[in-house]
Amino acid sequence: MGLVDRGRLPKPLTSLFNLGRSYSMWVYQWGLACCAIEMGAAFGSPRYDVMRLGVIPLPASPRQADLVVISGTVTDKMAPAIKRLYEQMPEPKYVISMGSCANCGGPYWDSYSVTKGVDQIIPVDVYVPGCPPRPEALLEGVVLLQQRIKNEDMGARWRGEGTVAMSAIDGEAAERGGVPVVAN
Repeated sequence: MGLVDRGRLPKPLTSLFNLGRSYSMWVYQWGLACCAIEMGAAFGSPRYDVMRLGVIPLPASPRQADLVVISGTVTDKMAPAIKRLYEQMPEPKYVISMGSCANCGGPYWDSYSVTKGVDQIIPVDVYVPGCPPRPEALLEGVVLLQQRIKNEDMGARWRGEGTVAMSAIDGEAAERGGVPVVAN
């Protein structure tokens, strides 16, 4: 028995853990093309000040990151590196796909070497559309992810369901057929 019984925590304790996790996210940036400029503006500019949202950009390695933001064209040759980066991240780990190229291949979708979206390689929690999306859109995606983390079931992660994209365990997304949130 004790505090944790079969992977379940009391609701107030779960809410407290989720609140802490949502406002202390270390973000690893994987900028591959033009969207990386907008990502740099969102995370590095004093105009947007992401630290007030509890987002800490530029960890030393993926082993210290809670969130990876992938932006730009993902090629088939890059897929193993992205998979390795994702596997190095500790649980719980989250992914934001930023821009048309990372979401679906963008203008290069019909190229023989372009992956048709990073979700073909790793699970994605939030999609940020645009070519390139504005820094405000990325920040909206981060805020949406924080809201979803606050409502997350930590017991599901402990039972081994943590490697699935959050959309699979999020009730709101389950109503839409398991589709992750899209920031507008």
